[in-house]
Amino acid sequence: PTALPAAHEPMLLLAVTESVANSAAFVYFTAGALRRSISGDTLPRQFPLQLRTKSLGVFAPQLQERYPDQPMELQLSARRQPLLRCRPDALHGALFGSAEAFVVLPNATRVPAFLLNI
Repeated sequence: PTALPAAHEPMLLLAVTESVANSAAFVYFTAGALRRSISGDTLPRQFPLQLRTKSLGVFAPQLQERYPDQPMELQLSARRQPLLRCRPDALHGALFGSAEAFVVLPNATRVPAFLLNI
């Protein structure tokens, strides 16, 4: 329980509980809304890491060898419902996700490259 401050002047006060936040997270997760697809076109040019096999060859040299300088795509998604905890001194959150990388071939075929669970 948290005491709300006394209003000495007109103001708008909005309080959200863990229950409301976690219920919303449950709804978004169940509906499949916590998924995002990222391609090289969606990243700004000045972003330090471009989604191409050439850029990611540092992490996976076999990728550059098999698919020289091909575009890539990332599929980010939540594996479990995100959890939020409110404490007097902090807001704690936990998100269990996965990042699946694909190489996009010239004929638009996507070849799975790797899966990273976070």
